[in-house]
Amino acid sequence: QVQLVESGGGLVSAGGSLRLSCAASGIIFSSDAMGWYRQAPGKQREFVANVASGGRTNTADSVKGRFTISRDNAKNTFYLQMNSLKPEDTAVYYCNIFRAWGGMDYWGKGTLVTVSS
Repeated sequence: QVQLVESGGGLVSAGGSLRLSCAASGIIFSSDAMGWYRQAPGKQREFVANVASGGRTNTADSVKGRFTISRDNAKNTFYLQMNSLKPEDTAVYYCNIFRAWGGMDYWGKGTLVTVSS
């Protein structure tokens, strides 16, 4: 079993920065893909960014150039650095681990990011 706990959310003014962290516990494999998703009020959950075991990253167009995902395998922790935040980035942010060989998906409970204009 894998448990994920997000931290780092909060209230920030437009143009500001936040760094989200996701601490994973349980059995974590270096081959696991780690990612971030978000869900704004009244909207569906959407992909933000992920990082594969080799460090290759994918980022949604809406945050490209502003958000950076990274992982520290030694700490079983991954991060989302968010710069130049906009009010439309306001959402609950969820971290995710996807284990392709087992088809397993693990989710944190989410952390709220609010960007004021």
